[in-house]
Amino acid sequence: MTVPTSDSDRDASLLRLEDIVKHFPVRTGSALGRGHREVVHAVDGVSLAVSRGETVGLVGETGCGKSTLARIALRLIEVTKGRVVFDGVDLTALSARQLRTYRREMQMIFQDPYGSLNPRRRVGSIIGEPFAVHGDVVARSQRRRAVQELMELVGLNPEHYNRFPAEFSGGQRQRIGVARALALRPKLLVCDEPVSALDVSIQAQIVNLLARLQKEFQLTYLFIAHDLSVVRHLCDRIAVMYLGQLVELGPVGELDVTPRHPYTEALLSAVPVPDPDQAARRRRIVLAGDVPSPIDPPSGCRFRTRCPRARPLCGEEVPPLEVRAGSGPSHLTACHFPLERAQARVPVEVHPSQLLEEGNPC
Repeated sequence: MTVPTSDSDRDASLLRLEDIVKHFPVRTGSALGRGHREVVHAVDGVSLAVSRGETVGLVGETGCGKSTLARIALRLIEVTKGRVVFDGVDLTALSARQLRTYRREMQMIFQDPYGSLNPRRRVGSIIGEPFAVHGDVVARSQRRRAVQELMELVGLNPEHYNRFPAEFSGGQRQRIGVARALALRPKLLVCDEPVSALDVSIQAQIVNLLARLQKEFQLTYLFIAHDLSVVRHLCDRIAVMYLGQLVELGPVGELDVTPRHPYTEALLSAVPVPDPDQAARRRRIVLAGDVPSPIDPPSGCRFRTRCPRARPLCGEEVPPLEVRAGSGPSHLTACHFPLERAQARVPVEVHPSQLLEEGNPC
């Protein structure tokens, strides 16, 4: 039995994360006493909608809660508070047995192409594992052929069906992960930094592959990364996350040229530019201090301890994520004192090797 959502949820959104909160209890040896329980505020009040056929990029520093949010979206971990609505169904209200039906429509591509594959199993078995779990998808007699078709689809040689993961390069192993994720023809793919462990030229091939597959199968992506130069070439919108909260959300072109949040501006200024003349004209913004502990986040705006524009109000009130004056209707910013106008900045460029068309799989 499924749990339908309200009529307002039945729109173009395939995935809706509504006021998601995830806290992890931890035991510490603090001065308050041995075994004192504290809470890690991994995700605090994040709401995000992903439309059908859209690619939304989720970016931020390591430890900001991106991967936790991704696993919540697939209900691999349970929420502390909030709802995950997929295709009009509240997944947080389903039992494990009810959720099984929706597992085949949501898949993940993992960050580590080495650790995400069982080294003791052959590639054919790894890619065909979803067929074994969901036995009604492909008949047993047809599974080898189905796996080989998937291998060919992602640029792998079908004759390598019986090889082990150690016999493949990093780029090829990530293609194996993509093939496994596509086996059940899902509607949603959550890509958890799928190219961060690869060389730049190989990153381009995987990004191009994902873009081609999206057009071919009308896929929807939630793409998690910390490299904005990769995200901007694949995504329609970018959501910027800091210390468990969204600080800015907007279309790629608008957010890239006219960032309104100081944190987004700092992230964009850190993207390397291969042209030395362009690099010399850019203003690099170096944030002061360290990221605060998620166990004891700052009051008000969580970015205020590192923000050059912080004022007393920033420590008193949490800024809502909303449209600010001068922004487009779909450009949201959580800042009491957003950047009034675009700073003079050189558009982010990408190294020519990232613009290569897909060649032989690496």
